[in-house]
Formats: sequence, structure tokens, C-alpha cells
Amino acid sequence: MSNLVRFGVSIDENLLHKFDKMINGVYANRSEAIRDLIREKIVEEEWQTDDGEVVGSLTLIYDHHQRGLTEKMLKLQHNYHYLFKSNLHLHLNHDCCLEVIVIQGRACEVKKVANMLIGLKGVKYGKLTISTNGQAF
Repeated sequence: MSNLVRFGVSIDENLLHKFDKMINGVYANRSEAIRDLIREKIVEEEWQTDDGEVVGSLTLIYDHHQRGLTEKMLKLQHNYHYLFKSNLHLHLNHDCCLEVIVIQGRACEVKKVANMLIGLKGVKYGKLTISTNGQAF
């Protein structure tokens, strides 16, 4: 970690009380919580700039009985093979599967391909969670 810098923050007492309640049992101290909030905003900013490099997980729950869905999913992943790093596949029940896909690349491409997969007929739920590749910190 780089050199630590100490700084003071003025904050409304009620807001601080709510913040302390929120982080209680999650963070060892306020500094850790504030660092995480700052990192989250930096990641969010990286995601908003379409040229930023991001890594994320795409969660899909889908009906594997949907005709042609598996083939369409695989075709998209092969067409954008350079974005896909790993995946986990689970059979939730007789009809539904869960796919968790690790995806990395330019934010605009990651969002585009994730939306294409989420939008396929037979996908019951889809969510892209974006993180940073760690270079911003």
C-alpha cells in the first residue's frame, strides 16, 4: 500500500450515527469503510467511461428447455471469446440452470455482450456486476 494520508471530515452527527450503524460488524473501523466507498466510486467511474477496462461477473438463470437458447449463449460467448475468462454452471432444478460467467474487457463491450445474453429468450434473470481490474488503486 502507498503512503497513508490522514485527513479530517466534518459530518452531521445523525449521518455519522447512521454510517456507524451500517458498518458495525462489517468493517473494523471507519477508515476501512470510507476506503471501500471511495474504491466503489472509482470503479463506478471506470464503468461509466466506455473505454475503461473492467472485470465482472454475469449471473444468468435460464430455462434450459428453451429451444436454441444454449446454442445462442455458446455462439455469443465464442464470438466474443476474448472477453470470457471462466464460468460456473449449476443445475438448480429440472428446468433451470444457473450460469456465472467471469467477463473482462472494455466496459462498453462487457455491457453490450452481457445485455445480449440477458436479453435472450428463456433467460429468466440476469445481472452484470462490475468490478475493477485493480489498476486504479
